Formats: sequence, C-alpha cells, structure tokens
Amino acid sequence: MSHLQVPTVSLSAYAYLLSELIQYAVDRANNVQELEDRLDGVGYEVGARLIERISYGERALRRKPEILDILKWIHSTAWPWIFGKPADSLEHAAAAEDEFMLSDFDLLLSRFISVPKAYGGFTAGSLAAGMVRGMLACAGFPARVSAHVIEHRERPKTTLLIKFDPVVMIRQAQLERK
Repeated sequence: MSHLQVPTVSLSAYAYLLSELIQYAVDRANNVQELEDRLDGVGYEVGARLIERISYGERALRRKPEILDILKWIHSTAWPWIFGKPADSLEHAAAAEDEFMLSDFDLLLSRFISVPKAYGGFTAGSLAAGMVRGMLACAGFPARVSAHVIEHRERPKTTLLIKFDPVVMIRQAQLERK
C-alpha cells in the first residue's frame, strides 16, 4: 500500500456531491445508456487526475509496466483513496487472457442512489468504471471497463470487467519473454 495518507471526506458531503453529479447527468440523459456514458466520461476525467495525484512522488507505479502491477495498484492504493477501503477482490477472468475483474461489495457509489423506474437497468458503478478506465489509460494500459451489479446474498456486488486493448497484451507478452 502507498505511504501517502488516504484523505477522508465526510460521508454526507460525499453523498451530496454524488447525488448532485448523478442528478445533473440524469437531467441531460435521454436513456440509461446515455446516463451511464455521461457518468463514465466524468469518471474517466476523475481517474486521470486521481492517478496523477496519487502517483505524484510515488515511483513504484512508474517502474512497473505489467498488467498485474497496475491492477494491484488500483485495487490496493487508488481504491482506498476513492472509497475508503481496498476493493474486495481482483481476479483474472478464466475465459479470456485479456480480461480481469475488480469487485466491491456494497459499492459506496451505489449506497446513496435511488433509481427511477424509467432507469431500472442503471448502475452507479459506471462512474467507478470510468475512473478505472481513466487511471489505466493514463498509465499506458488502454482498456474497456464496464460495470455490472450482481445480487450476492444480502448485499449487491459491483464488478468492473476490464478488457485490455490488444496493444497492451502484445506488450505484456514481450515483457514475459524477457
């Protein structure tokens, strides 16, 4: 974990800011996909700036060009900055070499959201997906990131599916050959 102090923000301030952000996006979206795309875009910008902020002065991120290293950094260093704790799991997808899953039970983003019936398929995890996509892109690991909510026992589980671009997989293969 990073030696940097993880900042704390009051939960009510966090909930208010998130509520306003989502309301702003809802007012400008015509459907669920457009709403999720808008939140993903905002998340991308946040993620791009967050990686700069956290990695400022932290040399570990700059020296590790491998996929697993950046994912572990997001899981254990960046996630606590955003959500106050590390993500619950990081897994390599069994079906594809270029896919990984980052999961969080009861994602803080989803805790304060009440979704209108018209937006029934909406997941606030699209904001987190955008953040992860932004961090990965700025670190040189372009990927598609999508959010999926799975009802898991009594609490929801948000899983971000990360699918790396072929250029990242080629680079990874070259690193493994060395």
